[in-house]
Amino acid sequence: MKGLVHKASKIKRWLPIPEQGWTQLSLLKALVQRDLEARYKGSILGNIWPLLNQLSQLLIYTYVFSIVLRVKLTLNGLPENNLTFGLWLFAGLLPWIAFTSGLIPAAGSVVAQTNLVKKVVFPLVLLPLVPVFSAFIESTFGLMALIVFVAAITQTLHATLWLLPLVWMPQLLLTAGLAYLTAGLTVFLRDIPQTLGIILNLWFYVTPIVYPADIIPERFRSLVFWLNPMAAIAETYRDLVLVGKVAHWGEWGVATGVSLIAFTGGLWVYGRLRPAFADVL
Repeated sequence: MKGLVHKASKIKRWLPIPEQGWTQLSLLKALVQRDLEARYKGSILGNIWPLLNQLSQLLIYTYVFSIVLRVKLTLNGLPENNLTFGLWLFAGLLPWIAFTSGLIPAAGSVVAQTNLVKKVVFPLVLLPLVPVFSAFIESTFGLMALIVFVAAITQTLHATLWLLPLVWMPQLLLTAGLAYLTAGLTVFLRDIPQTLGIILNLWFYVTPIVYPADIIPERFRSLVFWLNPMAAIAETYRDLVLVGKVAHWGEWGVATGVSLIAFTGGLWVYGRLRPAFADVL
């Protein structure tokens, strides 16, 4: 334990983060932990529920699309059987579920914490991040289940799994940026969460998650990938976990750039609106 503390202190010394930043990171960690514990407080299985929820979704999608509907999909590295489409579908749904499960509650995170907003010393910049990171952590249980299933079927673990943090980066930046934007606007416009639900429904169907990108007309396909960061993120998940190679480096780069712009813009809007939160609430 002392060795870990010593290593943590060395990391702090090398990283150019002020002490206030480390304090806020510690507070964010505590808030996320409290949020996750509150979701399953009093249940017998406790924190095992996220794994069971994700695993049940994997089994349901695999059963419905691969066994009942017998939808088949050919992917390099995966055998041509009825299970492939279910795994392919779930791999694309994982980042989307994390995205929407974090963004929707984040939109009302400031309104729901009026007592914290009126405390001068509390860093309000953390409020929208709590549901974002909670949803992301829960999605990792589904990712682990997917990796186990793929490994069992293919008898191999792709080396590209080490590249997963590269796709997590734009995913978190995009979710956090939109979380800041919607959370700040919801304080003044209470219709934002309902509007967000409609937008996300439309966004889902213009993202190649439940259908292969190959069926999109070629003249629109590149437009979908370059303008829709979630399309590139979902496809990169599939590349890394299922195929074992990355075929969408360019799209991933654009998605990262768009996500960075979304994060910067959302944080800027949130910062401009934040001084008026206490007066409105």
